[in-house]
Amino acid sequence: MEFDPATLRYDAGGLIPAIAQEHATGEVLMMAWMNAEAVARTLETGRVTYWSRSRQAFWVKGETSGHTQDLVEMRVDCDRDCLLLLIRQTGPACHTNRRSCFYTALRGGEETEIMAPEDVTD
Repeated sequence: MEFDPATLRYDAGGLIPAIAQEHATGEVLMMAWMNAEAVARTLETGRVTYWSRSRQAFWVKGETSGHTQDLVEMRVDCDRDCLLLLIRQTGPACHTNRRSCFYTALRGGEETEIMAPEDVTD
């Protein structure tokens, strides 16, 4: 059965959440939004493309930073309203230069940073 991005359940703004997970380790790296065109572009090119809500524009991950995401596999959840992107991440996934956007843990009612920024200087 051929996949049609239009069969996904998008929110009122035409967006669907997409969770990026490192395919080799299972590490959850980030969450962002996609619209039907971003889904189609990602499947066509193999480079993960998101929709930036703040800029109202397509965002190819790593386009300016070089911290790219190559799609290994896209998965659709049972309700068809969320995507899981199994990716090959090059460099940090987070704009804070951390490997993952999920670098803050709640422990004993306190926020604790569990991941330092990576040194990405040349």
